Amino acid sequence: MSGHSKWSKIKRKKGALDAKRSNIFSRLAKEITVAVKEGGISDPAMNARLRIAVLNAKGQNMPKDNIDRAISKGEKDGNDLEEIFLEGYGIGRVAVFVECLSDNNNRTVADIRHIFTKRGGSLTTKGSLNFIFDRKGVFSISIQPGINLDDLELELIESGAEEIEIEEDLIIVTTATEDFGKFNKKLEDLKIEPQKAELQRLSRVDKRLQVSEAKIILRMIEELEDNEDVQNVYHNLEMTDELEMALEEQ
Repeated sequence: MSGHSKWSKIKRKKGALDAKRSNIFSRLAKEITVAVKEGGISDPAMNARLRIAVLNAKGQNMPKDNIDRAISKGEKDGNDLEEIFLEGYGIGRVAVFVECLSDNNNRTVADIRHIFTKRGGSLTTKGSLNFIFDRKGVFSISIQPGINLDDLELELIESGAEEIEIEEDLIIVTTATEDFGKFNKKLEDLKIEPQKAELQRLSRVDKRLQVSEAKIILRMIEELEDNEDVQNVYHNLEMTDELEMALEEQ
């Protein structure tokens, strides 16, 4: 669930560092629950955050019963969950931003600090990574057969797209945070349902490490993503060709 596009591509290739499906469903369920709590409305048509959370859950083939249970939980006891943002550095001064949803703040902070420390890193103060990461809207759109990509690209640019990338069978669109809702509405008008739509933290400058050190960072990211309270992990490790090759050989 990293915000680094090349890292995401590596994970799709390898699969070895992806969270187990049960963990993915748990994270999606938490986001749905909090969306109900924050929006105060359990109808996706009237709650933008919930609508996007449900869309992302469907994109991961989460069963409808699981989605309905998460919505129901938000109506009853969603107040148990709190958003926690933790920032820190791994070895080589690689910046790592961790987004959590937890019912126990002290436990979550202690667990995340332990993972950082074990891998030679440390947590920093809130806001210390603001100069490294920008928060952006990121949309993943399937390329449909027969679509005119040039015409679609013009439509997307006019709707607030800052950057458009083609990755195999996907169009990855980046928008400003303030344009996230407007862009999502435009996709609805065009009858385009993205595979995923979310706010991510994208690094401005990546950090290059030797392969041996980079592997330690990747191991730390894997351990963070395995934690049940962690929703997303963002970093600025540069995924070099050399590192990609080393991962392919594992």
